[in-house]
Parts: sequence; C-alpha cells; structure tokens
Amino acid sequence: MLRIHFTARDIAEVRLGGTLGPVAETLFALDMLHRPDDVLFREWRRQVRGRLGGHANTVLRLIRSVRPVPDLLWMLRDETRADDTNAALLRRQISSTVRRFHQIAIAPYWGRIHHYLTTVHAANGQLMISGGVDRLLRGFTEDVSWAEGVLEIPAKQSGEVRLDGRGLLICPSLFLTDRQVALIDAGCGDGIPTLVFAASPDRPTAADLWDVHKSNGQALAALVGRTRAAVLQSLVDGCSTGEMARRLRISSAGASQHAAVLRGAGLITSHRRCNTVLHTLTPLGVALLGEQRYGAEPVARPVSLAG
Repeated sequence: MLRIHFTARDIAEVRLGGTLGPVAETLFALDMLHRPDDVLFREWRRQVRGRLGGHANTVLRLIRSVRPVPDLLWMLRDETRADDTNAALLRRQISSTVRRFHQIAIAPYWGRIHHYLTTVHAANGQLMISGGVDRLLRGFTEDVSWAEGVLEIPAKQSGEVRLDGRGLLICPSLFLTDRQVALIDAGCGDGIPTLVFAASPDRPTAADLWDVHKSNGQALAALVGRTRAAVLQSLVDGCSTGEMARRLRISSAGASQHAAVLRGAGLITSHRRCNTVLHTLTPLGVALLGEQRYGAEPVARPVSLAG
C-alpha cells in the first residue's frame, strides 16, 4: 500500500489536469498491448497489431525487456542527452521504438482520446466544485481510501510519500487500467507530484474511440456555423481571446464577438485575469463538441521522445 500524506496547503494546491499527453498515453498503451483480457481494448489491439507489421517484434521485445511503467517514465521529462555512452544510445533506440509505436497506436486515435479525457476532466471539475477535494479523492475506486489527510492506494511496493506543500496534480488516463491509480514523481508533468487514475470508458464509448472512420464535424458546423465550430475546437485546452484570434486568423474583435455568443449559449465560460480574458469549455460545450473532436486527426505538435 502506498500512503500519500497531505498538509492543509497540499489540499489547497490540488489541481486537475485533462491529460498528461500523448507520450504518457503511449507508455501506458505499451502495457495494455499484451493484456488480452480487457475487452474494451480488443478492437484497438486488433487494429494496432495489424498495422505494426515488421515493427511488431521490436515492440514486443521492448515490452518483455522493460516495464513501460515505471521503467520508461523518464520520457515524460523530455530530457535530451547528447553523449555517446551505452546508456544514452540505448535510450535513443528505445525512444525510436516508442515513437514508431506512438504513430501506429496512439496518433490515429488521439483526437478521440483527447476529447474523451476532456469530458472526464470536466466531470471531475464539477465533482470538485460540488463536493470539494474530499469528495474527489474518495471517488477513484473502492481500493483507494482517503481519511485524515492520507490517501492510500494499492501498490506493489509499500511506501510513504509526503507532499510537504508541493500540492498534487490529478490527471485521467485512458490506457492506465491495470494499476487503476499511479503516482508519478515530481520530475514529470508540471514539476509537482502527479496522480494518474484510470478513466475506463463504457463499451459504446470504447467502440466509438476505435472507429477511425466516424466523424460528424460537418453536422456541428451546420448547427453553430463553421467559424463558431472552429472557436469551440480551439477552446478544448482553453485560451485567451488573443490566442483564439491567432489560432483562427480572425480579428480580436471578431474572436470576442464569437466568444460572447457561445458564452450566452452556455457553451463556454470566460474569466478575466489582469488584462487577459481566458475562455474554457463548459460541460455542455464539451458534449456539443463531441463528434467533432472524435474525428481521427494528427497530433498538433510532434511528439518529443528524446533519449
């Protein structure tokens, strides 16, 4: 059992994240690839194994030689190593294999995965608003207990972790199913300890996740207009009015006008910080975005897996 000790400051510093990103999901997916008992991922495994082709043996050797979690979590730190030591060369070889696996196993589905995790993030945000950190920490699984400032989670190695005012980042994961909850050290994520929990979908949602041919973006554009559909897309991660205008190549006044209409419809919320207005999707906005985000799409930026 792993025991995580919170101070009052740690409880105040609990933050919610939408996802640790495609690199983390790729590492968790390596673990999932050789777990045939999980029916929710059966279709994903079938598709991935069919596309791996000549890379299959290389990926399988990697899975057998290391445990992706925790042995490969150093990839989340985005470290670059220019030396030619054997260890550095091995890391570069591993990075190359994981990068190829990402392009085959995660990239074709990343738009759908990101949307799904965004809905989980929104639901947890509502849970935290209505019941506070206490209700959030009690709601992971039956195996996780929260009492008197101590969170206990099942672990192969027992230990005591004291946050000591650093706070905690909590993120959902689609592929982290075996462990259900995992603690990643402060060297990863945003530099604070990160608790990743399994966000397993129901069967219909899982079926949609792996259906790469399904898309309904045109229906959303017909409903709210092409530009406002694009505005909703741009706000999946939240952004300011200026950033929205740059992303969509429209004027700041136009971006502000579109935001006002969507805010009036209850699809986004806006908050002012100093001289900047930040916009985020509401749960209704996330739900309406639905199939637009579910379409297969490329990763916006190259995935860094430096060795």
